[in-house]
Amino acid sequence: MNSNFQPGDIARRIVELGPWFQNMKIGGVETAPDHFLGDYPTCKWNSFRHVIPEDLEGRTVLDIGCNAGFYAIEMKRRNAGHVVGIDTDPHYLRQAAFAAEQAGIELELRQMSVYEVPRLEERFDLVLFMGVLYHLRHPLLALDLIREYVAGDMMLFQCLQRGSDAVPWLEEDYPFSEWDVFDRPEFPKLHFVERSYSADPTNWFFPNRAAVEAMLRNAGFAIEAHPEREVYLCRKAERGFAVDPPPI
Repeated sequence: MNSNFQPGDIARRIVELGPWFQNMKIGGVETAPDHFLGDYPTCKWNSFRHVIPEDLEGRTVLDIGCNAGFYAIEMKRRNAGHVVGIDTDPHYLRQAAFAAEQAGIELELRQMSVYEVPRLEERFDLVLFMGVLYHLRHPLLALDLIREYVAGDMMLFQCLQRGSDAVPWLEEDYPFSEWDVFDRPEFPKLHFVERSYSADPTNWFFPNRAAVEAMLRNAGFAIEAHPEREVYLCRKAERGFAVDPPPI
């Protein structure tokens, strides 16, 4: 911990940097102890942390939508080398900088969106894309950009899901006269939120499980593990079908 901050100073700084979405313990002080999801994201992390190697052996990591840096810091604690966190919100980046400083961890933090990842001009051994897709107006574009420009090997992916948890067997093609398949709850679907969900107007698209898995395949990611309902460990692979890479 940074010796320049005493416990009282840390508590005051946490308040100054609030509100926090990620509940983190900094100098023994919780940043969001009354989080509506409980001890989040620790409670989520504990359900899938076993799929990430305990020793990342200096590998490079990109955390897209890093928020206050919870996952980026966890990767550094697992011996990751160069870790870059990006977020569109400077508020969260200030939180991440403070949390990393107090943990004695070096992160590279940049204010940028997922649509700007080609600017990084670097491929990463592990890309974290957690809790971002459903906030995007162009979700498939985001996955395409990650696949084409920054994913070197693995991607840890999480997306809020709504609807059926079933994964159906689907035909390669359907005739134009086919209607009934679209009424099946397990058919891949993106639920579009026009206005707001959970008081957040940036909640745009909620896929069901079949849609998540189809989008990952289509963008060129093979699912290696599915340790938690919303979480997938993916490996860069061939695309589900041939599409041109997105332009920069």
